[in-house]
Amino acid sequence: MIPFRFGVQLSAAPSGAAWRGLARSVEDLGYSTLFIPDHFEDQFGPLVALTVAAEATTDLKVGSLVFGNDYRHPVVLAKEIATLDLLSEGRVEFGLGAGWMTTDYEQSGIDYDGPGVRISRMSESLAIVKELWTTGAATFVGEHYTVTGAVGFPRPYRRPHPPIIIGGGGRNVLGIAAREADIVGVNPSLAAGRRGPEVIETTGADYYDQRVAWVREAAGPRFDALELQCLTFVVQIVPDRRDAVERLASMMGSAPEQVDGSPIVLIGTIEQIVETLVARRERWGFSYIVVHEAEMEAFAPVVAALAGT
Repeated sequence: MIPFRFGVQLSAAPSGAAWRGLARSVEDLGYSTLFIPDHFEDQFGPLVALTVAAEATTDLKVGSLVFGNDYRHPVVLAKEIATLDLLSEGRVEFGLGAGWMTTDYEQSGIDYDGPGVRISRMSESLAIVKELWTTGAATFVGEHYTVTGAVGFPRPYRRPHPPIIIGGGGRNVLGIAAREADIVGVNPSLAAGRRGPEVIETTGADYYDQRVAWVREAAGPRFDALELQCLTFVVQIVPDRRDAVERLASMMGSAPEQVDGSPIVLIGTIEQIVETLVARRERWGFSYIVVHEAEMEAFAPVVAALAGT
């Protein structure tokens, strides 16, 4: 079993001092990584925010869940991430996604192509980024990008490159993640382009059984070396697990058994959540668990109990 580690996803803070303090709190509480998403809504710009967080801390890793490929050219993004990894001395985890939220495209005027096109473009981008990082140069001719003699300077601190995170819920993107990434996030389906009730339908245990099976099949011999990540949506530290699950199930319009068995939900006492995470690692392989800012302090005893085990 790959040892447990934990991350926190943040979005913003009232000031620079508050953001630095928040990053230090994430580190002091024992979390491995500070993540920030990449959308055009009410959040900080990820590259600057991650740089400040890295500078404010000592060992904390930083990354985005995940950079939207359509928003940045791969040659530009490769340089920025390599610079941050070099200057932070290897504390970057590079998350890349195809883009999914329709409002990002509507607000920016970027064309919202079909999922197959967006995923194909992301795959080409990843190939360019990896070539720049591993060899120091890239020439690439694809359907979406043409790069001629691009210079990969600076080179990342970690060789051959920072750990790569790719996540998703579809077979195509999970196949790319299984073959190309170091960390694979298994997520609910976001095919609708928004966070709506249809997402809830793809959060059950059977859904995750199938997705992990797809990852295992596509990864082949490298599956055992992959770190499987789960971004949680609901975390509640409560004395009465059954009551909390039933209330949440009623709100979601789902059966309590489906809610309680979903990897994106963690409800119960500290001891119950520890047992749940161990059981889920045995079933699905999830060892890298990400929570949100609102839960990070209450969840810290779970981190203390499991991190590194």
